[in-house]
Amino acid sequence: MGLLIKDSSLELWEEVIRKAEDRCAISLKQNIESYLVSLLIRYTNQPEIAKQILATAFLEAIQLKHNQRNTALQYVGDKCLLYAGLFPQIAEKKQVKISYFVELGRSAYAAIDKTQSDDLFWSLALQFVGVMDVLQSIREEPDLLPLQAYEQWTSLGSKRAFQILQTYTQGLPIKHTIK
Repeated sequence: MGLLIKDSSLELWEEVIRKAEDRCAISLKQNIESYLVSLLIRYTNQPEIAKQILATAFLEAIQLKHNQRNTALQYVGDKCLLYAGLFPQIAEKKQVKISYFVELGRSAYAAIDKTQSDDLFWSLALQFVGVMDVLQSIREEPDLLPLQAYEQWTSLGSKRAFQILQTYTQGLPIKHTIK
């Protein structure tokens, strides 16, 4: 019975991710898509992920020995990806910008030993914002307010945020830099 549930949840998450990719016009590579599906399956029933301070976890992970270090850094990167992608409102509650989770998650994935991971985690670090966009697109309705979308677009380069900005205006959004 457990195998049947696992297979159906795998298929469900694969379909959800594919639809989200279509919604935000992003095509993830197969290895990243597979990793994302397994990440969602792993964390589906773990509400305690919101209780840890990630910067502290990152600093602790950096000081661990090789294998423990990689596992701890992966955990930090995964949680940052989930926060930024599925729970961006947590950033507001913690009074930090979404870029906090993005930069911390990128740093965690980039710090993982590449010989152990076949560059999967390096790819996740480089494509963090695109993967975040896909996760945010799981919700069919855009959930970013104009200022939130503008911040994610200008500070992170989020394609999804740019698309959402376009729904709020008939004009073309532009980046404004303060001198």
